[in-house]
Amino acid sequence: MRKTTFAVAAGAALALVLTGCGAKSESGTASAGGAKPELGLAAPFGNVLELASAAKQGTEKSKSAKMSMEMAAGGKTESMQGAMSFNGADSAFTMTMTGAEGPTEMRYVDKTLYMKVPASEASQFGTAKAWLKISPDATDPLSQAFSKAMSQASEQGDPSRVLDQVAKAGRIISSDQTQLAGEQVNHYVVELDVDKAVDQFTGQLPADVKAKMTEMLKGKNIKIPAELWLNKDQLPVQITMDQGPMMQAMGAGAAGSGKTTVKYSDWGTPVDVTAPPADQVGDFGEIVKKLGH
Repeated sequence: MRKTTFAVAAGAALALVLTGCGAKSESGTASAGGAKPELGLAAPFGNVLELASAAKQGTEKSKSAKMSMEMAAGGKTESMQGAMSFNGADSAFTMTMTGAEGPTEMRYVDKTLYMKVPASEASQFGTAKAWLKISPDATDPLSQAFSKAMSQASEQGDPSRVLDQVAKAGRIISSDQTQLAGEQVNHYVVELDVDKAVDQFTGQLPADVKAKMTEMLKGKNIKIPAELWLNKDQLPVQITMDQGPMMQAMGAGAAGSGKTTVKYSDWGTPVDVTAPPADQVGDFGEIVKKLGH
């Protein structure tokens, strides 16, 4: 069950890593330099509020993209590939993570998470069903926790929301124009101030956990580095963020943990996420209850 649980947690980690920041506005500036017409790009924005506004306009028009993610945790790097349709609370995504036992596929649609795990792991649950369903109306604590995390991930995974929250919590350290994955891009180096964003990091946690985490982070002057690459249409090509300093301050991560890279491509390509056939789906909540978890 351990590896399956990690597969679910990895999806939730995306939400925490990409959306854990936001507080009162601070329009930090950086010298952007002039535009380079030969690259087909406008000059980089000089403050985070303009950056966020432009990115939101671009992503709201495109609505969907293919994605790949790499997340460093526990001394190793996990990777996932998939696609996401951005539509607030009705967002949907499909992701596949490949592990030693085989691929784990995740689909999130209609606020419900479906997981298809390798057969060797599925047998641990005592079910022959190919898929496990985690429903938002499940009553067991494990399903409730995962469902809430996935709901937040789906709604907050929109990179325009990411950039909006970066604008509220951070400042642009530097910017330049370069090429990434064969595309001309504006590159931004951003710094987020945890002291100004503690409420956003802890907002979705239980009250007692939130209070403990807030106390652990208070006054430690933790800065989280991030980098953003936007193309000529102000659409993200890549976003990296390193929450390692915050995780280590809480004793929750070893050196190298907390680094996440998200790459976007094929903006505007339709993403169709459907639930698996009902006869192939087992209820995760009911299985957990039978196992005594």
